[in-house]
Amino acid sequence: MPDLKLLAVDTCFGACSVAVLAGSTVLAARRVVMERGHAEALAPMVEAAMSAAGLAFNELDKLAVTTGPGSFTGQRVGLAFMRGLRIALTKPLVGITSLSAMAEQARAETGRPIAAAVHDAKREEVYLEMIGHPFAAQIIPFGDAIRLLSSFPALALAGTAAASIAPHCQDAIVTTITVPDAVWVGRLAMAVVAEGTPRPLYLRPPDAKLPALRP
Repeated sequence: MPDLKLLAVDTCFGACSVAVLAGSTVLAARRVVMERGHAEALAPMVEAAMSAAGLAFNELDKLAVTTGPGSFTGQRVGLAFMRGLRIALTKPLVGITSLSAMAEQARAETGRPIAAAVHDAKREEVYLEMIGHPFAAQIIPFGDAIRLLSSFPALALAGTAAASIAPHCQDAIVTTITVPDAVWVGRLAMAVVAEGTPRPLYLRPPDAKLPALRP
């Protein structure tokens, strides 16, 4: 059976990345660090990656995108682009959390059985998700994250808050991973069955609220 061909993208945090995979082989990958400009950068990066992979879009079997958490604008850029591609190509689209992609990369690169992505969410809170332990993506106070993660020996840590958490943990390894990589989004997505259209994962309500309707 030929390897499944997949296009994965991430625009959630301070980077824009694209990867094309055929099974476990990375055919092409592009990644640019950026705080803004994801919407303008994404389409040309996808085109370049597909060209480097030597594939036409109709040869893809599956699509993958990060759903969040992340910046409000960044999350929506990737999801909107890949939803449009899903409709145009009639291919299944899988949603992967940004934190799980970071944690899976950390686990693979360090060989540790459990990895956590701990990302600064401001306001003395962090976004947290673990791989190798059933702790789904959540936003929790920094102190709660320390209490939770300090109970796990030999963790691999990723994310912008990893260095602050590590001193409270036993034998933790702090990786250099601070943003998701589309390669790991794609690797996780290979084993996930697409169910409907992925939706953005917002772990914190928006600061701005619409005014209430008058009776």
